[in-house]
This record gives sequence, C-alpha cells and structure tokens, in this order.
Amino acid sequence: MSWHVSEEDLRAYARGELEAPVLWSADAHLTSCARCRGALAEVSDPVVLDAGWDRLDAELDAPRAGLLERLLVRIGVAGHTARLLAATPVLRRSWLGAVVAVLLLSVAAGHAVRGGEFPTLFLALAPLLPLAGVALSYGPALDPTYEMAVVAPMHGFRLLMIRTVAVLAVVLGLNGLATLALPAYGLRGLAWLLPALALTATGLALTPRLGPALAPSLVGGVWVGLLLTADALRTGADVPLAPFTVAGQGVAAVVAALAAGLLFLLRDRFDLFQGRAV
Repeated sequence: MSWHVSEEDLRAYARGELEAPVLWSADAHLTSCARCRGALAEVSDPVVLDAGWDRLDAELDAPRAGLLERLLVRIGVAGHTARLLAATPVLRRSWLGAVVAVLLLSVAAGHAVRGGEFPTLFLALAPLLPLAGVALSYGPALDPTYEMAVVAPMHGFRLLMIRTVAVLAVVLGLNGLATLALPAYGLRGLAWLLPALALTATGLALTPRLGPALAPSLVGGVWVGLLLTADALRTGADVPLAPFTVAGQGVAAVVAALAAGLLFLLRDRFDLFQGRAV
C-alpha cells in the first residue's frame, strides 16, 4: 500500500474536522491499514477515537436503502416511514410475480370464453388480490418486518393505512392493466373494483377482533361462497353473477362504505392489537 493518510489529516480526522471527499478516503483507508490506525491512536483522544470507530462501524453495518426507499425520501416521506413502506411484503418481486401470474391466467380465461359471456374467473379473482396483499402486510405471523413496525414512532392504524394504500396502488393498478387486456367487455370488466374495496375494507375492520390472518381468510371464504351460490342460481352463461350486476355493485359500494366507517371507529384498537401481538 503506497498511500497513507498524512499526520495533518489524521489530526483533523480525530478532531472531526476532516471534510469530504478526503474524509471518505480516510474512512476507507483506515479500515484496512493498521499503520494509519496506530498513527491515529497516537494523535487522538482515546474516548473520541472509540466514538469515531463506533460511528464508522454503524455506517458500515447500516442497511443500504433501496431504490424505492430513496425515491420516497426524496419526495418528502420521513425516513422511518419510507423504510416501513419499502419493506411492505407485497412490493417484493415474488409477490408481484405471483399476482401477475394470476392475472395472466384469468385474462387468458377471459379471452377463451365465448362471445357474450362474462370473464367470470377474472372478476372473481381480482377482488381477492388486494385482500390478500393487505393481509400479508400486517401482523406478526405474516409480516417479516413486524418487529420493526412495532417499535416505529407511529400508531398501528397509521402504519396499516400507509401499507394499505401501497397495496391498493400496486394491486389495483395491475388489475386495471389486466382489465385493459379485456377490451371486449368494456366497463363490465371493471365490475371487480367495488367488490375489491368492499372485501379489503371488511377484512381490515375485522382484523382487531379476528386477527390479520383469520379476518381476510373469513372474508375471502364468504366471497367464494357467494360466487358459488350466485353461479348455481343464474340462468345462463351469458348472465352475469349477482355481485357483478348493477344491484350487486350497489351492495358492494354500501358494504365498502360501512366497513370503512367501522374501521375508522375501531382505529384505536389497532394499537392494542399491535401491543398484544408483540
């Protein structure tokens, strides 16, 4: 190693007065040069030196912010909020890949049906995706970053809403793109939207009492049962299932509004639920 930090720079480093970019070079060099570390020890106060090494270790061990986290911070989101949001499980490639695969399957099934029929598989699956995404984004059993979320300086309900918005933005956006891939159905292809909001809001409203796994599972089961019942009662393949009729859409809108109101009334219970789960 032909280059070493000069004694003058070492003294400035010890006083905390060394400025970038020389500071960065000195930091990198001192981690691998025993000679310069020895020289630094001779010109430094031991207490100050130990504090400096602790600072350097913390910087080297700190996790590097990802692209999404850096973007969120740049647009004004607080650092801890950006990290919790970027750690949302549904923003991982594995989850997004699974969602895209499900949507591709349902779109292919929609193109395979005969003219006049509804893309039933797509309309049935699309509302379940945001429900599952929110379920995976909150709770000790499902969220690998739950312990970090518990100690974050924010209420449990606020964290839940932040992640719910992230889930809805991603999943509803993908659902919208899938709807565009079914142009033959026009606005009928958007019949999944209100049921999706109703299922998600209902699952969230039931979470403080039933938990983040049982609540969405129960809501999803009721949705599947409702579709099976509606399919058994309809008179032909060209007749839409009851949840996708005008009346069914109205019921979904009412359920979504009522569940959102109940969720707001129960918002404080998410802090109690979060505390019990630790």
